Order: sequence, then C-alpha cells, then structure tokens
Amino acid sequence: ADLLLLCSSEPHGLCYIETAELDGETNMKVRQAIPVTSELGDTSKLARFDGEVICEPPNNKLDKFGGTLYWKENKYPLSNQNMLLRGCVLRNTEWCFGLVIFAGPDTKLMQNSGRTKFKRTSIDRLMNTLVLWIFGFLVCMGVILAIGNAIWEHEVGVCFQIYLPWDEGVHSAFFSGFLSFWSYIIILNTVVPISLYVSVEVIRLGHSYFINWDKKMYCAKRRTPAEARTTTLNEELGQVEYIFSDKTGTLTQNIMVFSKCSVNGHSYGDMQDVLGHKAELGERPEPVDFSFNPLADPRFQFWDPSLLEAVKLGDPHVHEFFRLLSLCHTVMSEEKSEGGRGGQDLALCVSGCDAGSDRPVLSPGELYYKAQSPDEGALVTAARNFGFVFRSRTPKTITVHELGRAITYQLLAILDFNNIRKRMSVIVRSPEGKIRLYCKGADTILLERLHPVNQDLTNVTTDHLNEYAGEGLRTLVLAYKDLEEGYYEDWSERLHRAGSAPEAREDRLARLYDEVEHDMMLLGATAIEDKLQQGVPETIAILTLANIKIWVLTGDKQETAVNIGYSCKMLTDDMTEVFVVTGHTVLEVREELRKAREKMMDGSRSMGNGFSYQEKLSSSKLTSVLEAIAGEYALVINGHSLAHALEADMEVEFLETACACKAVICCRVTPLQKAQVVELVKKYKKAVTLAIGDGANDVSMIKTAHIGVGISGQEGIQAVLASDYSFSQFKFLQRLLLVHGRWSYLRMCKFLCYFFYKNFAFTMVHFWFGFFCGFSAQTVYDQYFITLYNIVYTSLPVLAMGVFDQDVPEQRSMEYPKLYEPGQLNLLFNKREFFICIAQGIYTSVLMFFIPYGVFADATRDDGAQLADYQSFAVTVATSLVIVVSVQVG
Repeated sequence: ADLLLLCSSEPHGLCYIETAELDGETNMKVRQAIPVTSELGDTSKLARFDGEVICEPPNNKLDKFGGTLYWKENKYPLSNQNMLLRGCVLRNTEWCFGLVIFAGPDTKLMQNSGRTKFKRTSIDRLMNTLVLWIFGFLVCMGVILAIGNAIWEHEVGVCFQIYLPWDEGVHSAFFSGFLSFWSYIIILNTVVPISLYVSVEVIRLGHSYFINWDKKMYCAKRRTPAEARTTTLNEELGQVEYIFSDKTGTLTQNIMVFSKCSVNGHSYGDMQDVLGHKAELGERPEPVDFSFNPLADPRFQFWDPSLLEAVKLGDPHVHEFFRLLSLCHTVMSEEKSEGGRGGQDLALCVSGCDAGSDRPVLSPGELYYKAQSPDEGALVTAARNFGFVFRSRTPKTITVHELGRAITYQLLAILDFNNIRKRMSVIVRSPEGKIRLYCKGADTILLERLHPVNQDLTNVTTDHLNEYAGEGLRTLVLAYKDLEEGYYEDWSERLHRAGSAPEAREDRLARLYDEVEHDMMLLGATAIEDKLQQGVPETIAILTLANIKIWVLTGDKQETAVNIGYSCKMLTDDMTEVFVVTGHTVLEVREELRKAREKMMDGSRSMGNGFSYQEKLSSSKLTSVLEAIAGEYALVINGHSLAHALEADMEVEFLETACACKAVICCRVTPLQKAQVVELVKKYKKAVTLAIGDGANDVSMIKTAHIGVGISGQEGIQAVLASDYSFSQFKFLQRLLLVHGRWSYLRMCKFLCYFFYKNFAFTMVHFWFGFFCGFSAQTVYDQYFITLYNIVYTSLPVLAMGVFDQDVPEQRSMEYPKLYEPGQLNLLFNKREFFICIAQGIYTSVLMFFIPYGVFADATRDDGAQLADYQSFAVTVATSLVIVVSVQVG
C-alpha cells in the first residue's frame, strides 16, 4: 500500500527510506510526518485518531501527491514528503505508523507498471516472414504432389487395384489426391524450421554469456562487469548506424569538482594566473592550504589562494556567497560521535566530496555529506573548506559553523528544484531576526529574475559564465533577496492556503514561488568541472570510422556541450563548418536549417561534385544527396529550437540537415525531446539506433531506441534497469559493437543461411521421390533418421558455428572498423541470401537423390539379383546427405 506517514521512531516524525524499486536510486531519502500527527507515538493515541484525508485519485506520478488532512476542525496540506510509497524500504528507522491511502493496483508503483514494449531485431522480423513463405512453399509442394497422385491413380493405379487396392473409404482418384495432400504436408513439414527458433535462442544465450564474461569490459574500480540484460538483441549490435548519447555521466565521469567561481564581479580559480605567478617566482604550484579549518575535507583541492584570503579578510560578498552554498541545498550530514555509532542525519546518499568513491568508514568526529546529486555535494564541500561548514539540520533549522562559530538558522521554507523551475531556493531567518531568501539555479532562469540595479554586475558575471562554459564547466548563478516580516507573513499564509487547495495546487504553488523569486540581488556564479571519461575520444573516433553516427543529447547549456564536443573529438578545428541553430520561432528555425543545407550544397559544388541545390531540393532523395557531400559539417541545436524542428511539417528538413552532418549536438533538451529525436530517426531512416545514458532522464531515450545501453555510474541504476545492455564506462561501447556485435551478426547470418540450406536439402529429396513412388506419400528415409536429423545428426556443427565462429581475431575487428559495415548494410542475411540458400539446398537435394538413384536403378549383384532394396537406398541417401551438409558447414 501507499501510506501517509503519521509518526515514527525518529525525532520530528522523520523516516529514512530507500527507493531503488521506484526510481532506481540507491541513496537514502527522508520523509517526514506532519507535525500535528508526529506525536501519535503509542497505540492508545492512534486508536483515537479520527482524521479524514481528501486526496487526488490514483495516478502514476511518483514525485507528486496532493491531499488535505481534516482533523480537530483544522486542515493540513499533504505532499509527497509525507508519503511512503509501495516499494520503499525503511532504513535507520525502527518503526513507523501510517494511514493507507492507496492499495493494490491503485498504488503509484502499480500504476507505473505499464506494458513493456518488446524489442525485436530486424532478423527476427525477417525470419517470421520467411517462415510464412516456407509455409506457402510447403502447401505448393503438397498441391503439386496431390495432383500427381490423383493423375497417377486415375491413369495407372486403377489398373492395379487387384494387388494395390485403394484404402477403405477412398472411392475416386480425386479423393485419393486430397488425402495424399495432407500426407505430404505431414511428411514435408520438416522444411518448416521449427527447431530453428530453439537453436537461435541457444546461440543468443551463448553470445550473452560471452558479453557477461568479457574481462576487457570489466571495471575493477567499481567491480562492475558488462551485463547483457536481454538475449534477443545480440545480432542487432552488429548493425547499429546511429548512437544517441547523453553527456553528463556518460561521456563525462559525473565526478564534480568545484573549479572556479565569480563573486561580485571577481573571478577566482584561474589556473593560468596562479601557475604564471608561481612560474615567474620559480616555484611549484601548491593547492590552497585549509589547515586553519579543522573540519575541512582533506580530499578537496583548490588552486587560487586569493579566494581564501578574501574569506579571511572578511569580504562580505564572499562570506554571503559561501553562506548561500552552505544553506541552499538538500544535503544531509553524518557525523560519527566519539562514543561509537554516529549518524546525526542519515539520508540522500551520494558522496558530496568525491562522488566516485565508496562511502568511507568514519573516524570519530569526522563529518560526511550525502547529496542527491554530485554537483550539489561539491558546492557544499567547497563552502565547508572555505570555513562555512554545514553541520546538521532538523525539519525547522540548519546549523552552520561560520569560521568556527556555530550559527543556527531557522528554516522557514524550501522552494524545491525541478526540471521546469531549474532553480532551488530556501527562506531562512538569521539569529538576528533577518529573513532572507537564497536562490541558486541555471543562468537562463536566474538572470532574468534579478533587480535592475544589478545590470553592470550581471554583464561582468555573464562574461565569466561564458568563459567557464567555454572551458566545458557546469555553471550555476547565485542570488539572494531580503524579505520584510509583514510581506513574508502574508506570503506564507497564501502559501499555506495554496498547499491546502484541493485543485490546481501545483500551479498555485508555482505562481507563489515565482512571485517571491523576483528582484533578487546577484551574488555570483559557480563553475564545476565534470571530467571526461577515460577513452572517450578514442572510442568516438573508432566508431566514426565504422560509419556510425554519434549524436549527443544533453540538458547542459550550449557552450558546455560544444566544449565537450571538442574535448572528445566529435568536433574538430578541421571541420568545414559548425552550424548553430538557435531560432526562437518556427520561421527562424526553418530559415537557419535552409541556410545550412544551402551552404553544404555550395561547398559541394565548389569541390566539383556539381550538385544543383534547386534541382536537389525537389528530389525525394535529398537526404542521400546531402549525405554524399564532400566536407565535414556539424550541427548544434538548442532545446527551444529543437521543439520547433520536431514539429510535423519541419521534422524531415531537420532530419535531412542533421543526417548530412558528421556530428550533431542537441543541448538544453528535455527527456521527452531525447526520445522524440530517436523516434524521428527510427521513423524515417529505417536504421538501427542505440541510445546510451546513465540517469533517470535517459530512460525514455533508452526505451525508445532499438538497443538501450545503461551506464552504471553516479546517478543510480535507473538507466541500467531500463536498458538492454549495461557496463560502467563509455569506452566499452566500441568492444560491445565492433567485437561482440559484429561477431553475433556474422554468426547468426551464417547459422540461418546454413540452417535453411540443410533443411531444404533434406526435405526436397522426399519431393523428388514422390515422382518415383506413385505419389503415394512414401518416405525416402527411415523414420528414425527423419526424427534425429535436426536434433542429432546435424545439430552440433551448426550450433558450434553459431556460437563460436570468428572470421577475424578480435583485435582485427578493432583495428579495421570498416569490417563493421556489412552489418549496417544488412549484406549477410536478407531475402536475396535466403533464396540463394534455398536454391543451393534444392540443388543439393537433386544430387543427393538422383546420383544414388542412377547408380542403383539398373545395378545387379553377381547372381543377377537387384543390387539395392528400399532400405539400402534410404541409408545411402541419408548417409550422403549428412556427410555433404557437414562438409558444407566445415
């Protein structure tokens, strides 16, 4: 059931939970009972509880709940923070009491368990079509032989009825033909490859184990092997043409390091300045010494001492900057006491100071942060080292040690972060009674909410933001606002009413949040480095040589995404041109895409290709024309422009332009837009797509693509749970595709060709024999041979080839990526190859039947007796067949 939390064993009605079954996140989260019920600790008080809850109907929104508790003539708003959903696991909480809100199929977990889309490969779909064709072929053979039987019985059989009588109930040659039709359907049914499907699954299972067992795809640091989470898509790994990749945590490590900041128009953390100054003095640069602070995190490093000097000199802007970082967050702290078991606060697990490390064993008195996201942890850790140490929190207070002095702030409100708001705020009351709002968020959102008096500072800070983004750093803007007591009381009352509203609660809260987060004062900006994963540039280069196009779809800002594009060699200085589409209207986007295509055509003409743009514009094959253009282009498009480009009347133009480019980067995109881009390519290109990501925002993209790959990184395992294959580093993708994928496709194609060949060679002998046995549905082979042909005599060689065959060693597959192209072009198994195999099988069956028949037909022994009887002929044909098809597979 989904429960409304009433009270728990922890102070203030807190309850710690793990929600891995709901969202894949293994970190702990905190839920809290509303204060009025948190005192119902014993059963006698609970027995007298007679509140009434009015709430939303059952729905699948895991992160939202709206309801109101009516009790003791008062009403209390309920939110998701008061709910324990089905699938949660209690942690660090001895007991709790709750009121059942939804049960059974009404729970949010069950409401989310929709039908999973079953993924199938193109070979699977082709196989089903071919089997239907084979059924048709079987019926045709049955009809031909049935007609033959009717004619033979009418012309010849009727003359021999004295010793070859018709079966009982058969009164005409036509009826005899009708019965022989069904007899031949039974005899010739071996042409329909029933055992093929079993063999295919055995082979796929073997390929999956090879992926799981591959030591070269094992990450020793995280003890994570590669995992094939499905056995149905292996051969499609050898046919991928488009890869859609997330950036953060997929191309980068998602290990956040506080790198630079801008405070009151002054930029700190520029390594060039520090190194240059040290080099002039002939000194070796050392990281900033935080020994003055006993609570500093020893793993944190910063290289610009001027920022620490500003803190020590009491710069009020710098102090306010770090005060904001220490107060505006959802981080929880854990501190081991001198006596033994620690854990003052225990929730929201991902290390703030080193997101890549496992949780450390705490020494007595050691402070440890747990953050919902690595970048939030990095910011709080930075504030901690510069003297503003977040120590503890309760539902109503936050305690910070500011340069050694413990200060407790009253926490009045938290204005949560979400993908629409892209900012988070807290409202706190200082010990002096001053009420202040602190806000941090994306520059595009926050800069337009500043007071006009900040204009000069905004211009300087914007320059710093562009500089940081150009270096590939993730940026946030920080601002604050002082609130009058009277205004806050009025706003707080309206917030309470909005939270209790039965309808449109989210919209009312959003409007109130928006109202208070205006006319703020700019403090500065932070820049966090998200390091590129090892081996990413080399992997992208090799995959590009294999004619695989890589599109990066990221929620980061344009400058950051472009810089990462250059870092991982997707974008290069040698490129003919990088087109940037930033239009705000449909017309602007259409015009920018049109200009990009014109430039490509002009560049092509100048290189002697002779394309006429006006001619080709009207051509239905414009995409292939554009793709044939000499010259390397890249396309960068932001989320707002992409929304217009994905509209029905423009999606083809966008796709044509994007597919003609060597690299495509879509920035500031939503999870839904990621899935829409993948769906667009699937719809028009008929190419195999692969999506790779590591976070919850990549799940829709992973599920939409033909093949979904999850990176088990810092953002939990939600992407892994939704994926078909998973591993821990992007660089393993080249091995998954170029080695395992290529081999799987090659083996499966060879297996299918051979399987159809041997089945037709075996079955068609019956067809030829029909012309020599009066179409009587007599079998050529012994019954045991018919039964054992597929499961004994020819099973192991074909399975061995399907599981183990290698055309070249694995290192050659990596050295020569062009070997991957036959899979993309579907050259090794298609309808043409199928008919070639069938023709070869029929040809073999002709030789297998007529050569023994010709040898035995008139041959006699020395005593004049006939050389061959029926059984000798059957054994001869069967033995020859097994030898020939085994030599073929060899």
